[in-house]
Amino acid sequence: MSSMSLLPEGWFIAGSKPNDYEAGVTINGFRSKAAAYLRSRVSSSGFGTIMQQFKADAYRGKRLRFSAMVHAEAVEGHAGLWMRVDRTGGGMLAFDNMHDRWIAGSTDWTSYSVVLDVAKQGSEKIAFGVLLSGAGKIRMADVRIEAVGHDVPITGKPFLRDHPINLDFELHKNEA
Repeated sequence: MSSMSLLPEGWFIAGSKPNDYEAGVTINGFRSKAAAYLRSRVSSSGFGTIMQQFKADAYRGKRLRFSAMVHAEAVEGHAGLWMRVDRTGGGMLAFDNMHDRWIAGSTDWTSYSVVLDVAKQGSEKIAFGVLLSGAGKIRMADVRIEAVGHDVPITGKPFLRDHPINLDFELHKNEA
């Protein structure tokens, strides 16, 4: 049975090495409900993701939160939720893959979220999912996509700023 046939309806597998991973549904999820899982089939130097995409129309001009309960088992690389807002004609407007707060090792069910602004103009589609890099298994349950108020801080950075910054180099991370 191929990994594609194990996927829950509406989801698909992608990533830099999707064939190194398999996905499916288990009944041993959060609070004994169903959960989607993504696990490595072989030792991999790439990543796999299970994901969905949808039109941005209903969310333009809004702040959007993707949240889920996540359980990690022996994640040797890293894992995390991710969300991306794509622009009309290609390219990204906003993106967050939890790169500054990865999930690693083994964890109990924990709530995670990513929050992005969906631009009023130019937003075409929104993609989201859970990724796994390297060996291990990740399970995801209680998935939610919801518009939130602008009092909820974004977790990702816009792909393009509205204006250039730090033209005088006064803002720096460390002294040379």
